[in-house]
Amino acid sequence: MIFGITMGDSSGVGPEILLKAAAAGELRHPFVVFGDLAVLERANAELGYGLTVRAADEPSPAGAVHVIDHGIVGADEVRPGELSELSGRAARAYVVSATTSALAGEIDAMVTLPMNKEATQLSDPTFTGHTELIGEVCGATDVTIMLVSDDLIVTHVSTHCSLREAIERATTDRIEKIIEMTYEAVARLRPAPRVAVAGLNPHAGEHGLFGREEIDEIEPAIARVRAKGMAVDGPIPPDTVFHLAVRRDRWDAVVCMYHDQGHIPSKLLDFESGVNVALGLPILRTSVDHGTAFDIAWTGVASTRSLVSALDLAARMAAGPGGGR
Repeated sequence: MIFGITMGDSSGVGPEILLKAAAAGELRHPFVVFGDLAVLERANAELGYGLTVRAADEPSPAGAVHVIDHGIVGADEVRPGELSELSGRAARAYVVSATTSALAGEIDAMVTLPMNKEATQLSDPTFTGHTELIGEVCGATDVTIMLVSDDLIVTHVSTHCSLREAIERATTDRIEKIIEMTYEAVARLRPAPRVAVAGLNPHAGEHGLFGREEIDEIEPAIARVRAKGMAVDGPIPPDTVFHLAVRRDRWDAVVCMYHDQGHIPSKLLDFESGVNVALGLPILRTSVDHGTAFDIAWTGVASTRSLVSALDLAARMAAGPGGGR
């Protein structure tokens, strides 16, 4: 198997942690980089990683970092830590290219390093995130993200939208679809998955006292998937579901109603090693669960743990059902 890693925004920590992890021998699976060769050569020289960085179609020694060179950002055009339309546009191009390659079967999965939404929106005002962009290229409309760490797995009924819109998106059909995608994804990692569904309102609505979304939308979705033989519980009050999942080991994954409901506990438990997995795509894509970190970019201090975990998880999931923990 071979995996494609997108370089991310060149002004951020993407190039740095890619080369840092490669130099430390932490990337344990064959990979090719979708990015700009000139940027990686400059980062390699400035940060002193001592790697051999070559275009993917050039002969190179064992241990070299191979790059599918897009030729967009030149070495003298990189501005570490600064918002750049050029870097944002290039980062988008790497993702589109890797997605196309995955669809063609040229790579077994793609692993994405961070983009900066504001930078990318300077050339693509419609851009809202990796998952949505990849879904558009794949022609997939029902997509969501799953956050994976050693302690907790969460998925989301909605992600990058306002809280008001997130409430409107919490419909029975959408919740049912996300539960099914969650169940199927977790089954690739753990046998007989157990899934919990968080409520939307305080105390999961308290039987309609604090809102009827649980009664009108969430409970019917859970009934549907249970009828299909899935082990799903809920709706569980949001203020207790994560404690029960993590401390009591009651469930393997929690379906959350909106972005922050799942991201806050995930990042509290494992900020550096969490992995983002896109669900609902015809390809496999994992990602680091952090941003471009402009404040520390190209200083050599950024952690590689999330990238290493993302590549390892991609390999486990690519191995198919029963890929192991």
